[in-house]
Amino acid sequence: MYKYLNIISLFTIVQFSFGQNVNRNISNVEKTNNGVEVVVNDGVYKIQFYTSKIVETTFIPNGEDFNSNSHAVVLQPEKVVLELKDLNDRIVLHSNGITVNIQKKPFQISYWFNGKPIISEKEGYTKIESGESIQFNLTKDEVLYGGGARALGMNRRGNRLQLYNRAHYGYETHSELMNYTMPLVMSSNIYAVHFDNAPIGYLDLDSKQDNTLTYETISGRKTYQVIVGDSWLDLIDNYTDLTGKQPLPPRWVFGNFSSRFGYHSQKEVEETVQKFKDEKIPLDAVIIDIYWFGKDIQGHMGNLEFLKDSFPNPKQMIKNLDDKGVKTVLVTEPFILTTSKRWQETVDKDVLAKDSVGNPYKFDFYFGNTGLIDIYNPKGKAWLWNIYKELADIGVKGVWGDLGEPEVHPSKLLHATGTADEVHNIYGHDWARLVFEGYQKDFPNQRPFILMRSGSSGSQRFGLIPWSGDVNRTWGGLQSQTEIAIQMAMQGLAYMHSDLGGFAGANLDDELYTRWLQYGVFQPIYRPHAQEEVPAEPVFREEKTKQLAKQSIELRYKLLPYNYTLAFENNQSGAPLMRPVFFDEPNSKTQQLSATTYLWGKDFLVTPIVNSNVKEQEVYFPKNNVWFDFYTDEKFEGGQTKAIQTKENYIPTYVRAGAFIPMAKLVQSTDTYNASSLDVHYYYDESVITSTSQLYNDDGLTPNAFEKGNYELLQFESELEKGNLEIEFESIIGSQYTSNDKQINLTIHNINKSPKRINVNNKKADFNWNELSKTLIIPINWKVKTDIEIDIKLNK
Repeated sequence: MYKYLNIISLFTIVQFSFGQNVNRNISNVEKTNNGVEVVVNDGVYKIQFYTSKIVETTFIPNGEDFNSNSHAVVLQPEKVVLELKDLNDRIVLHSNGITVNIQKKPFQISYWFNGKPIISEKEGYTKIESGESIQFNLTKDEVLYGGGARALGMNRRGNRLQLYNRAHYGYETHSELMNYTMPLVMSSNIYAVHFDNAPIGYLDLDSKQDNTLTYETISGRKTYQVIVGDSWLDLIDNYTDLTGKQPLPPRWVFGNFSSRFGYHSQKEVEETVQKFKDEKIPLDAVIIDIYWFGKDIQGHMGNLEFLKDSFPNPKQMIKNLDDKGVKTVLVTEPFILTTSKRWQETVDKDVLAKDSVGNPYKFDFYFGNTGLIDIYNPKGKAWLWNIYKELADIGVKGVWGDLGEPEVHPSKLLHATGTADEVHNIYGHDWARLVFEGYQKDFPNQRPFILMRSGSSGSQRFGLIPWSGDVNRTWGGLQSQTEIAIQMAMQGLAYMHSDLGGFAGANLDDELYTRWLQYGVFQPIYRPHAQEEVPAEPVFREEKTKQLAKQSIELRYKLLPYNYTLAFENNQSGAPLMRPVFFDEPNSKTQQLSATTYLWGKDFLVTPIVNSNVKEQEVYFPKNNVWFDFYTDEKFEGGQTKAIQTKENYIPTYVRAGAFIPMAKLVQSTDTYNASSLDVHYYYDESVITSTSQLYNDDGLTPNAFEKGNYELLQFESELEKGNLEIEFESIIGSQYTSNDKQINLTIHNINKSPKRINVNNKKADFNWNELSKTLIIPINWKVKTDIEIDIKLNK
């Protein structure tokens, strides 16, 4: 093995990389429990394995102490079997996954996986004018993703990305800097490098076209992790093991939201919700923006209590809404204006960030003269949580943290733990942590809903649900949304979504609104939201637009079993809800497709309509699969691009052959959702010999329900052999869950002739075959503790 490694190492030194630091010399090497320490003339390298697919490297310069505090990493290192060899020209640290090569002259660290080079340091951590940097060698043809939320095209190579969370109001097809930046890069060679450091900086993805990846920062930890995977899903699973898995949100979060900027009064909120009820448009939540604590946009931020003139009885309002199956979510911001009711309270209680002489740091921004809550000061953290606790006590079910970049964050401002620039990029991250940990302590039986505009690597573990900021209400605004959502999902933030219909501007475009809401069916959160000059809610749109929106929302609710299962799979493995096509078919063509076509879970292929008056839309069907039109059952062979005639009431959507798609009966709120009555659709094709799927269900409320045994997992399997189609239903019932019998209509698509016979558990079964639609419907009464076996003798 090492002889083999030695041969390719020599080759790679020439072909793959350049020498690192010619003045860096090794003086000692010592194996540690899970890695190695390498002493060089100007410092120490600590190399530690978390697993055989995750390795961390830290450089500690002479005169500095090791900072072990990471905002991102939560994984505890497991015991990895390592073999250390000190060879003539290099040191090799070998695991059954990653191998670390440390070349002695010139000093250089490189990483290998499965006998192939992954990446190597080009220049170790060095001092630069603006702080510190580290460079890596790239191969000439790899595609790069990451850096957080941007609108740059799927391949982000060639860009120098600022790492400074900042809002971009009214963006459309191009945005180099947005609310959510991350020091994370992912490669088409299926590895990732995460720079485990909070302060601001830059991520340069080969902007000079010299095959160099550079991370620059003003200060902080000199630590990075290299993560590899056997597949894209494995890579993301490993990365989210390192930084934390997303908790399963409450089930109501997958319903429809009523939201705008904003509702001015209790009367307006109640009348809006009633409009949804009158129109029989499903609804699960209402979001109340800044007017809950002030009559005007400016001058009141920081009041953080209901304005009694406008909301005379908020507790009763919240209860009444909840009785209708509608949860209340309130917007909050981290700014306390000097004109707000709480300014003096926050000064007296030492809640605010400081200036250089210890006074509250005051500055001006759009909403007024303000201070900023110092969530790094235990007093500030406790004060803010107490407000959230009081709101939760009267029934508020969700926290919307707005402007949390923070939107304005002067560099001279001081937090309890450091400067503004040192914590700027993790302020939203730690704000989400504050809320999440508060719920764990004071409301341990609730799953929190935490909607925030900004965060950092690892924020998903606090249940943070990000959105793509103040996108323009234009076709250009819509065009960037799939890229932003997919990129963020790859980086662990699987719930990135957009203000459906667009946010910024008073553009009344019913076609745009319709297409955006149709896309929203297949994105993580269904939340129309906009400035109020043009209504965001479908109930206030003209009749045709309202009815088209209603169709989309109803489909969203019918897909709840499928969508909730995606959320469970994300919770368990980090698997994105929205996935790029190259997960299935990695090549140069599909790497560019994901701004136009993507996978919703593993079984839906979706192509949004992102231009006006489109009569024909090109759709690429991934190869090695057969695909069925979700609405018409038309069949398409994979590996081809087809021009599809568009319809006004839906966007091109296809289902993979062999898929099981569970669907629910329509409800007006997820409060009345019942998984005991389901339609399960199976997409038969003779090309699929076997397939499996699952449906996850729990009470929709209990935190960690799966781990507590409070769940049921329904498993579906198909097998085709010699003209006989066998479908099996099995169940796994958690120890703390009481499962009900299921009434299931099994619909099998693409059955061209009536079957010769159908048996269910060896008994002849009733069925209905429709010659026109080529569908076969089999009603099944399933006692879930007993397996179901359905044998279908097909008619050739």
